[in-house]
Amino acid sequence: MAGVVVLFCTLALNLLCLALAFDPSPLQDFCVFDANSPADDFFYSGLHLPANTSNPYRAGLKAARIPGLNGQGLTLARLDFLPNGFIPPHYHPRAAEILTVLEGSLEVGFVTSYPNYKHYPKVLNKGDAFVVPVGLVHYQRGVGNANTVVLSAVNSQNAGIVEVAAGIFGAKPVIDSNYLANAFRLNKGIVEQLQSKPWS
Repeated sequence: MAGVVVLFCTLALNLLCLALAFDPSPLQDFCVFDANSPADDFFYSGLHLPANTSNPYRAGLKAARIPGLNGQGLTLARLDFLPNGFIPPHYHPRAAEILTVLEGSLEVGFVTSYPNYKHYPKVLNKGDAFVVPVGLVHYQRGVGNANTVVLSAVNSQNAGIVEVAAGIFGAKPVIDSNYLANAFRLNKGIVEQLQSKPWS
């Protein structure tokens, strides 16, 4: 009988220890600097303009700056990809992401967590949408011979972004190269070469 009571008390205490890891629900209709905000604070005219793709990735992101989104737990952005442009494998620790292709074709995929590491790849065309669950490593790559335009939304004002390779090989101070060589089953020289690259 005492064991049943202890078990019940333990279960009851576990129910009290809940953790919420998402943006809280808004406490007001909207949050902008001035309560008498004009309609323009809820408007953005710029998603028709391409993002800068002059970088080694041949891809760019342009976030929509909308004051009226403050406190709503959302971020909206335009992604542009030149042919074969890409965004390296990364994850958002605080948000799910939905991608909608407006022009061109995009390969997108994510990988589930341990123990399966299942890869979910998909090629999207104009009008297609794809959801990336919270915190999973994913990537995007423009496919085909034309530029690709994508609308991206995340369910957080600060989703965070961690590029996998940059986070490991570009860490400051550096992570021990012997450890990384063993962890990735690589030659130490290759790890040191990766660590010497400009990751930021």
